[in-house]
Formats: sequence, structure tokens, C-alpha cells
Amino acid sequence: MLLSLSFLCLIAFCAGLVDAAVGGGGLIQIPGLFSALPNAAPATIFGTNKLSAAVGTLSAARSYLSRVKLPWRLVLPAAATAFVFSFAGAAAVSQIPKGVIRPLVLVLLLVMAVYTLWKKDFGKLHKPVAIGRREMAIGMAIGGAIGFYDGLFGPGTGSFLMFLFIRFFAFDFLHASAAAKVVNLTTNVAALIFFVGAGHVLYQFALPMAAANMAGAMVGTRLAMKKGAGFVRVLFLGLTSVLICKLAWDILHG
Repeated sequence: MLLSLSFLCLIAFCAGLVDAAVGGGGLIQIPGLFSALPNAAPATIFGTNKLSAAVGTLSAARSYLSRVKLPWRLVLPAAATAFVFSFAGAAAVSQIPKGVIRPLVLVLLLVMAVYTLWKKDFGKLHKPVAIGRREMAIGMAIGGAIGFYDGLFGPGTGSFLMFLFIRFFAFDFLHASAAAKVVNLTTNVAALIFFVGAGHVLYQFALPMAAANMAGAMVGTRLAMKKGAGFVRVLFLGLTSVLICKLAWDILHG
């Protein structure tokens, strides 16, 4: 158990670091959990992951918010909608085959990557639009759609949020990452409430992993703040490429 725990804490630290900057920590942490705990039920794996991820996301959100100002009139309604729809997504898991979702997500990721590469200044400048009723409605729609997606499927949630905050509200990558963390925190908490209530959390692993994930998130946030939006843009494209490769592999191999 000690060897498995040490391995999982290392994985959680790396996941927290990457997730704090561009999202996608689950791509590191969930395979690590499946590898270290082969006899655990999938729901227990996801529940254990969510506790660790939620703590790391909270740490990253707090670090960003101490340095970055966000338009709360936009972010809070989006986060509230994401929380509600994350429950709806979790409830719909058994109704929608993931084989239907994967190709659609792959196409969306490809569009995101091509658009970001094509527009060289995308996410480099922070010139946020004025927040009116229209912008609040768009923010809530984004929160609802991505919250539902996170509850239903999950991979790339942070990346999708960042892209949409930049595309619709002219954030730079740094502010988009901060806003994404706030919204993603609510979807994590919504899912975590379900998993804790259902008894699907291995606390002997989840709590040490949470501490490691939080430490990684602190390092990742400081790195992103120090290096700036251009650095986060490169990480964003790298993570998106990994997501595309993973989903393409999953589709090709059933």
C-alpha cells in the first residue's frame, strides 16, 4: 500500500501542476489510479480522483484570485449554472453512450486547436468586453453546457472553459485559466457530493493525494503567473494535442 500511495501522490502532484495552468489533470490522475488500484470499481476511482482534484482546483483558484481580477457578474452565474448542470450530466451518464460523445469531442478539440494556431494573437491580450445581460446569458450557457459535459464525460473540461472565455469575452489565457478554475471547482464539488454520498471515495488514498495535488497546483499557478499568457498558450496547445491523440486512440481501439 505504501508503494501505491507514494506513486499516487507523485501522480497527483503532477496532475495538480498541469491542471492549475491549463486544465487536464484528470488525464494524468485517473490513469494513475486505475494502474495503482486495479481492483477498485470505476465509480470509486472517479470519486477518489474528484476529492483530490477538487482540493487542487480550490488551491489554484485561490492563488489566481489573489493576483487576477475577474468580472464576478459573469463568472458567478456561470459557476452556479455549471454546478446544477453537472448533476444533470452525472444523471444522464447511463442514458447516453460514450461512444457517441467521443467523436463529437474530438472534432471540437480539433477546431479549438486549429483556431488557436490560426489566430496568433488569440488569448495573448486581455481586453475583456463589457458585461451586460447578453454576456451574462452567454456565460450561463457556457457554464451549463460545460457543467453537463463534465458530469457526463469530463476530459478537457478546463480546456473548453478557457477557450470559450477567450473566444466570447476576450480574456487572455491567464485570466481565462483563473475563470475556468472557478467554474471547474463547482463542477468538481457537484460530482464530489454525489460520490461521497454514494460511498465511492477511498479516503486513505484520496486525502494524501489531495495534499499532493494542492502542492502541485500551487507550483503550477506560480509558474503560469510568472511566465504569463504566452506560456499558458503553449501549454494549452500541448494539452489539447494530447487530448486529441487520446480520444482518437480510444475511438480507434473501441
